[in-house]
Amino acid sequence: MGAPMAGHLAAAGHRVIAYNRTPSRADAWLAAQQAKGHDVQTASTSAEAAREAEMVFACVGNDADLKSIAFGPEGALDAMAAGTLFVDHTTVSANMARIVDDEARARGLSAIDAPVSGGQAGAENGQLAIMCGGSIEAMARATPVMDAYAKSIVHVGDAGAGQTAKMANQMCIAGILAGLSEAMRLAEAAGLDMDKTYEAISGGAAQSWQMNNRWETMAKGEFDFGFAIDWMRKDLGYALDEARGLGLSSPISSLVDQFYAEVQADGGGRKDTSALISRLPKGPAKGGAS
Repeated sequence: MGAPMAGHLAAAGHRVIAYNRTPSRADAWLAAQQAKGHDVQTASTSAEAAREAEMVFACVGNDADLKSIAFGPEGALDAMAAGTLFVDHTTVSANMARIVDDEARARGLSAIDAPVSGGQAGAENGQLAIMCGGSIEAMARATPVMDAYAKSIVHVGDAGAGQTAKMANQMCIAGILAGLSEAMRLAEAAGLDMDKTYEAISGGAAQSWQMNNRWETMAKGEFDFGFAIDWMRKDLGYALDEARGLGLSSPISSLVDQFYAEVQADGGGRKDTSALISRLPKGPAKGGAS
C-alpha cells in the first residue's frame, strides 16, 4: 500500500524520502521512481527520512509496527522539527492513534490518524477512501497532499476517530462477505447460472463493492490477491476490542472473525478476504445426488 501512495506523492511533484524496513523494497521503489524522473531518495531509518520533512506519512502493519517506526532514537517523531505533521495511514487501534497524537503534541508536532480503504488497487489507482481523526488545522494541511491518492477524504473527528471509522468499515466488509458467500453457495446448489444471477441481483438493494469486485473470482475459487485474511483478523481484533471497551456486543463480527480463523488455520491467511466462501462446502447441484 505504501509504495504506490508514495509514488503518487512523487508524481504530484513532492520531494519524497522513503524508508522501508525491508531495504530491497525501498531500493526497487527508488529505481522505479527515478526511471520516471521523480525527485526521490531513500533513507536507512525512519528518523533519517523524517528529519527534514514538512510532512511525514506512515503506512505499516499494526500497533507494534507503528511504534517501531515512530518512537525511539531511530523513530520519526523525535527527528521531526517542531510544526511538522505526522499522517498515519496504518490501521491501528484507536488507543494507539491517541498515543501518537499525545506524543506528537508533546513535541510541538501535529498528527492525523488516517486509515484507508480501497485495497491495493485503490492505492495503485489513487482511489483510496481516507477516514481521518485529528485537528481541523492539521486536516487543512494534509488534505491537499493526500488528494494525490484519494477518492474521498473525510474528517470524522478528534484523534482516534479515523481508526474507529475504519473499524466500522471492516465490520461492514466482514458481514457483507459472510452473506455474499452464503448467497453464492445457494445459487450454485440451485443450479443457477452465476453470471445471470449476478446480473439479476447486482442492480438492486443487494449491490455492494464486494459483490461487484469479488463475485467472479469467488465463483472461480480464485483468492491469490487483494486484502489478506491475516490483516482482516488484525483489524477485526481492534474493532472487537474497541466495541467491548464501549460496552457493546458485536455478535456478527465476532462470528465472522471465527470463520476467518478457520480459513486461516487451513493455511489461507494470505488469501483475499473473499476466501471466506471457501469454508462453505458446495452443496449438491439441483438434480444431482443428495
